Amino acid sequence: MKKLFATLAVSAVALTATSAFATATNLVVNGGFETVTNGAGKFNTLNNNLAGTTVATGWTSAGYAFIFTPGSADTTGAGASHLKLWGPNDGSNNGLTTSPTGGNFLASDGVYQIGAIQQIINGLVAGQNYQLSFDWAGAQQYGFTGPTTEGWQVSLGSQTFNTPTISNVNHGFTGWRNQSFTFTATGASELLSFLATGSPNGLPPFSLLDSVSLVAVPEPGSVPMMAIGALALAAVVARRRRQSQR
Repeated sequence: MKKLFATLAVSAVALTATSAFATATNLVVNGGFETVTNGAGKFNTLNNNLAGTTVATGWTSAGYAFIFTPGSADTTGAGASHLKLWGPNDGSNNGLTTSPTGGNFLASDGVYQIGAIQQIINGLVAGQNYQLSFDWAGAQQYGFTGPTTEGWQVSLGSQTFNTPTISNVNHGFTGWRNQSFTFTATGASELLSFLATGSPNGLPPFSLLDSVSLVAVPEPGSVPMMAIGALALAAVVARRRRQSQR
């Protein structure tokens, strides 16, 4: 019986901690790049030489970046030049898919006219920890040949982290993966920045991005307090089970 109660208690705490993250407010505006003008297209708002027609609400871009709508990456492409990525619909059976959410995603070149994708995050509390999570992948520009590497350098204020650098085969796609970093806020508003990294120059490596979320990490003492009710429920269940076995 003690073992049963311990199991129920641990499960209650785990579920409560998970719920705390699940219900936290995402401070990132348009983290899925779903709210855009002009659909699939070149996304640059800070560099006149690279200016495009597509804008993603809440974000700015200073580099060679594109927004792809579902199914456009290896078919119709994006931008006036209809830039495409290698995928099943343009000659490479590499498994290129839409993002895990099935919607739009962003793609940024890591070696050519590089520039960050950025957003000012408001509503932060200085000293509070925040968990940043996002989906990302590595892809290659259609029409070029050779292996590449892809990654992201991610910053919030003065703190910077790097994803692993992934190797990508010729005409390849790395598959989507989820990444999380924990930042500590130093002010009420800070700049969130994603800078694509990659190699080599001349074989365009594109870093893909979607589902960006920034939520407050529950304080160490808050989860046990939130779990009191769940633990009480576990105790009731254990007591009733014991009584039914008499």
